[in-house]
Amino acid sequence: MREYMRDIARAVAFLSRVPVPSSFFEGHDGKLSRVSRAFPVAGLLIALPSALTFSVLLALSADPLMAALLALAVQTILTGALHEDGLSDTADGLGGGKDRERALEIMKDSRIGTYGAAALILSFGLRAAALAAIARHLPPEDAAVAILAAATLSRGAMVWHWYALPSAKPDGIAASAGKPDGDAMQLALIATLGLAILLVGPAMGVPALVGCLLTTSVATFLATRYVRQKVTGHTGDTIGATQQICEIASLCTLAMCI
Repeated sequence: MREYMRDIARAVAFLSRVPVPSSFFEGHDGKLSRVSRAFPVAGLLIALPSALTFSVLLALSADPLMAALLALAVQTILTGALHEDGLSDTADGLGGGKDRERALEIMKDSRIGTYGAAALILSFGLRAAALAAIARHLPPEDAAVAILAAATLSRGAMVWHWYALPSAKPDGIAASAGKPDGDAMQLALIATLGLAILLVGPAMGVPALVGCLLTTSVATFLATRYVRQKVTGHTGDTIGATQQICEIASLCTLAMCI
């Protein structure tokens, strides 16, 4: 358990800009093969300030859409837009690349293109609209649960995508960080399922829970399959894009199920 707690701290450091004491990294080789098992719990912790912001603003009778956008702003600041950057780069690469090599070349370019800009607009717009819709039907504390659930589910999806595909670039960041092994992947998915049940079930009911799990699973599978077809493997960008796609899918599903 102590080592798992250390992995949670390391995962928080990897997935966000939240400062983590250096003592948690003593003796660590920098690989994420085992640390990835803690991604769902780390995602939950990282999303807590955003969920709290959303709940407080709604309790103060703020407009639901404004509260949703401010909550997403808090979340983006805490993560350093890590996953949004992956989404925009992936959209540019897969949308503008005529073949595998060109797609990977575009994804490596730090400049943002039309596909990337459109993906970011849709990401923030859909997530904010979904959260606002949820807020109109649930009490503030229950509506905020949607942020926590989406954060947990989407981080579990990241681990599956990472595990299911080989590295597209042997010299890429994702390749150098290692790859989740079978045990880490299974523990991540178990944690994802357990947290989703605890969060969504009591706040939104069983239909919302089942729908959210199914939609996120399908979104993860389709995103992974598409990336495999286009570039044959994962990159750090496609891992981040998977997180964004699944967060959008889970929030939109919850908004339609309540």
